[in-house]
Amino acid sequence: MSRIALVTLVVDDYDEAIRFYVGALGFRLVEDAPRPDGSRWVVVAPGQDATGTGLLLARAKDERQRARIGDQTGGRVGLFLHTEDFAGDHARMLAAGVTFLEEPRHEPYGSVAVFQDLYGNRWDLLQPARA
Repeated sequence: MSRIALVTLVVDDYDEAIRFYVGALGFRLVEDAPRPDGSRWVVVAPGQDATGTGLLLARAKDERQRARIGDQTGGRVGLFLHTEDFAGDHARMLAAGVTFLEEPRHEPYGSVAVFQDLYGNRWDLLQPARA
């Protein structure tokens, strides 16, 4: 079976991105390896499940890429972080300085609130409703 292993997220700085995703969002640092061209291969992922999708944090290489930082999906929510403890994760993320763009909502599909990462990319924190 195939699966999506990584999604690239263009960032301004490796270390500030690692601090945000690991420190504020609670992701784990999966890999941080130097590459021959001076860049780094930096992968972060939520939770402890090694089979889930991770984020490849790729530092912008030129002005065209820098212009996309924080707006890789045209202002839409482009990333969805599922949780089993919406209230706990919401409170922890608020305390860590994560900016939520709305109050939590309870929809038929689950509990959700839109937040933005340190660059302005929009995410859903989502606890899906139980089937």
